[in-house]
Amino acid sequence: MHQYHKINTMFKRDMTKKENPIIIPLWSESVFEYLQNNIWTWTEKVDGTNIRIIWDGSSVFYKGKTENAQLPTELFQKLLQLFPPDKMKTILEDPTKPFTMYGEGYGRKIQKGSGYISDGVGFILFDVFIEGWWLLRDAVERIAERSGTPIVPIIGEGTLHQAIEMCKTGFPSVLRKEPPEGLVLKPKVELLQRNGSRIITKLKLVDFRNAIYIN
Repeated sequence: MHQYHKINTMFKRDMTKKENPIIIPLWSESVFEYLQNNIWTWTEKVDGTNIRIIWDGSSVFYKGKTENAQLPTELFQKLLQLFPPDKMKTILEDPTKPFTMYGEGYGRKIQKGSGYISDGVGFILFDVFIEGWWLLRDAVERIAERSGTPIVPIIGEGTLHQAIEMCKTGFPSVLRKEPPEGLVLKPKVELLQRNGSRIITKLKLVDFRNAIYIN
């Protein structure tokens, strides 16, 4: 079953130092350098655990990032409640078409998620995969609406340099009172690399506390 891909941090890290600080401006992938002045869409990064809701056309499966990942009991019970088979049948026009909803399980006792939900847990959607295609944001929003699922908020759009400055100075979270974990960034017109992998990256606010700057 389709696992969610790794999202690389925008910059390389110094693995010889404590906390592996990012090194600015050493891009972790050449494509980030190439697209640095293009327009990217930024969504809020949620501090939780990666979750897959998988509909195979007749049954629903609740998985973590990997096949062997163990879901917290409270979260698993919440997913059973939020995504029963009867609901999954109604999300697409064709109830037999397989699809996977990717999101973050968050809330009480999940990472530092009590700031999102202090008295329980939940699921927030960030991507949907159907028959070899990653859906565009408007289609993901429609699935979120049809399933009654919250979706990660768009924080803004701009170049990678504008996103970097925003994370340096900090910005308010849409989802909690504390500062957000960071940003996930995709080109406004989504692109793939030569091997078919998505062009996508992330920035964490905490990484700028001890970042290394070189000329």
